[in-house]
Amino acid sequence: MQSFVCGTRLCFGADAPAALAGLHAERVLLVTDPYFAENGTAARYAAAFPGAQVEIFSDVAPDPPLSLVAQGVARLQALRPDTVLALGGGSAIDCAKGIAALGGLPVRLVAVPTTSGSGSEVTSFAILTQGGVKHPLVDPALRPELAILDPALLEALPPRLIAESGMDAVSHCVEAAAAREASPVTDALAHSACRTLLRLLPRSFAGETAVRGDVHLAASMAALAFDNAGLGACHALAHALGGRFHVAHGRLCAMLLPHVIAHHAAEDPHPYAALAAACGLPGVRGLTGTIVRLRARLGLPASLTEAGVPREAVLEAETDVLEAALADPCASQAPAPLTRDALQVLLRQVL
Repeated sequence: MQSFVCGTRLCFGADAPAALAGLHAERVLLVTDPYFAENGTAARYAAAFPGAQVEIFSDVAPDPPLSLVAQGVARLQALRPDTVLALGGGSAIDCAKGIAALGGLPVRLVAVPTTSGSGSEVTSFAILTQGGVKHPLVDPALRPELAILDPALLEALPPRLIAESGMDAVSHCVEAAAAREASPVTDALAHSACRTLLRLLPRSFAGETAVRGDVHLAASMAALAFDNAGLGACHALAHALGGRFHVAHGRLCAMLLPHVIAHHAAEDPHPYAALAAACGLPGVRGLTGTIVRLRARLGLPASLTEAGVPREAVLEAETDVLEAALADPCASQAPAPLTRDALQVLLRQVL
């Protein structure tokens, strides 16, 4: 039996933030990063809860460590809110998920993503860091009750974030299309989202703000696909490498994805060929070539060396990286069993 779960109400469009008033919140912990606290965005969202007491926790940093989550839990237990609102990219949303999950209080979780990539606003995933290792948490309780896709938050996105988050979303489409639990529903989402992303990411990167709302929605669709279908080697290795070397997740996905496609397509090309056809591309090679060209167009590195990680450092850490990748939940979702040797080949292809 196959199934599809979507536990998040997704509101999108210029008036999407109006949905917050309907929650009738009394006390809100707003989790964000210093940038949105300083530029007034956090205050604007705090004002969207009329009559509520809103406390802003603005210490979120990239790859949030468990120590930061613990600080947020202390704030949550002091305030005792009925709602936790995450405002920011994947790090802010994952941090808020950790706070809500570990706080020991019944709270409503709401996510307002400000980048178009992680998809954490609609998924049961959260990535937290401890001891230099990224730990993916997977639990249905981590799905936000409400996600707000506000296109006004995307107008000032820097090109680097558009590129990195966009390639993360593309990798979600590709891995979901081939993952073990893929279904006609997840394929429909992944295929449609991938078609939109491949077409519009270059235009968004070039400064065309009018397309960013569509890219934003496509990223959420890709996340709904992988939350049900699964991911694979690209994300398992990206998590392991990112925790060790602090390279942005989207950069790692961009360099790994073509090699992961080639690895699995050698055994079963059909999921990738179907995705290519949905995107109007000529087969698996057409899909891979398009991703490679998109990566270059977005100014992303093709290897760890280009990303500033010395080859010697990777080889020295290889055993730890491979062990972390094998233990990552995404590894078990790949279309075919992943061995240490297979992951080693993929890792060395991006040195």
